[in-house]
Amino acid sequence: MELYLILKIIFIIGCIMTLYAVIRNLDVIKIILIYLKDKLLRK
Repeated sequence: MELYLILKIIFIIGCIMTLYAVIRNLDVIKIILIYLKDKLLRK
């Protein structure tokens, strides 16, 4: 039961860190998505 609790805490911390990283890099992600959209629609 303790192992489950530890894994749940690690998972929650990982989710928070991932969300923080995504929010910090939204402009970079937008540029990449626009580039990929242009690449796909150009064909």
